[in-house]
Amino acid sequence: MWNTTTLQRDGVRLVCRDSGGQGPAVLLLHGLAGQSREWEPLGEHLGGRYRLLALDQRGHGASEPRPGDTSRSAFVADAVAVIRELGVGPVVLVGQSLGGVTAIQTAAAHPDVVRGLLLVESGAAPGGSEVPGHIDGWLGSWPVPFATRQDAVRFFGDGPVGEGWASGLVSTADGLRPPFHREVVVDVIAAHTGHPNWADWAGITCPTTVVLGERGILPAGEVAEMRRLRPDARFVTVPDTGHDLHLERPAELAGAFEELMTRCSSAGRPG
Repeated sequence: MWNTTTLQRDGVRLVCRDSGGQGPAVLLLHGLAGQSREWEPLGEHLGGRYRLLALDQRGHGASEPRPGDTSRSAFVADAVAVIRELGVGPVVLVGQSLGGVTAIQTAAAHPDVVRGLLLVESGAAPGGSEVPGHIDGWLGSWPVPFATRQDAVRFFGDGPVGEGWASGLVSTADGLRPPFHREVVVDVIAAHTGHPNWADWAGITCPTTVVLGERGILPAGEVAEMRRLRPDARFVTVPDTGHDLHLERPAELAGAFEELMTRCSSAGRPG
């Protein structure tokens, strides 16, 4: 049973779903246009052994829909505020896609609050100037409002990926709509592009695992450079899986997470 905690940072509402429990704390950061419920399948496979904190990041889900600041530093400060205000650090950070970028930047800037890092289909390259336009076009292709949940599932793809995306839609008077504003999401990705994270990635010292989908979006060259800069990091590729592998294959992701926790313990970072 997940409970909801609401925090305020600099006047911005942050909503965090908390699985409770006495186990080691894990902060889960969804990707662009995502929301905290996406982590429920992983939580089911971890079986209550950890205290999972799934944050609706600013501009997403139930958190502040139109924050004035959509910079990368704001997202990092939000993550640190959740960890410190809830008194759960150091945590294992788990981030998918752009949430993984936030996790990299948080682990690099605030190593005292991070004991381990798990990236899901996320890397250190920033993407080019064309990315915001592509994202804007993609969001514009959504036939909103969706009349029914099943319509949404069919649009996003039948199966766990479609169900995961549909689970975050908000019921309104005229149908189901996304839990974000299109222009805010475009601003969020625009703040990311053009700012490489290689120095942050290279400077991280905590145990780290990168989980990739065989049909994922990270270019081979980016992965090779990440391996070169962090030979200590573990890389796992999940066969026949795409960018949303946390929805498609949560059991395999849970296995990679458990292995990371073992390494955290071996490194003297309680897990």
